[in-house]
Amino acid sequence: MSLQHMQIGEVAERTGLSLRTIRYYGEVGLVRPSARTHGGFRLYTEPDIARLELIKRMKPLDFSLDEMGDLLGVLDKLNEPGIADEEHEALLERLVMYRLAAEERSRALREQLAVAEDFHESLRKEISRQRRIGERSGS
Repeated sequence: MSLQHMQIGEVAERTGLSLRTIRYYGEVGLVRPSARTHGGFRLYTEPDIARLELIKRMKPLDFSLDEMGDLLGVLDKLNEPGIADEEHEALLERLVMYRLAAEERSRALREQLAVAEDFHESLRKEISRQRRIGERSGS
């Protein structure tokens, strides 16, 4: 089965990541291009894009580059053929750990969002109140 290769510009457009960010993720070893053209242009495949999308979802949850790399490594190993049951279970436990961390970080973000929305609403009410005061004093 042959994989379709895409240049970095198309990958950037599909993922919403900048060229610079995609290159950086390659430099730090998170997502290396699957191939290069004769001219040295980076070429990516659908699995590469899936890795970038995973990183993109981890970023707002403040996972470190090391954690991102570790999770990608866990997923890679889990998809290797012939993995021993013992290793599979250990990797699955690490995957559960990341899911729990993502759940906790998502909860914390929802709490922050609720505070921000409450603040926004209080400002909206204050603006309305001040406009009513201004209308009364201007009449």
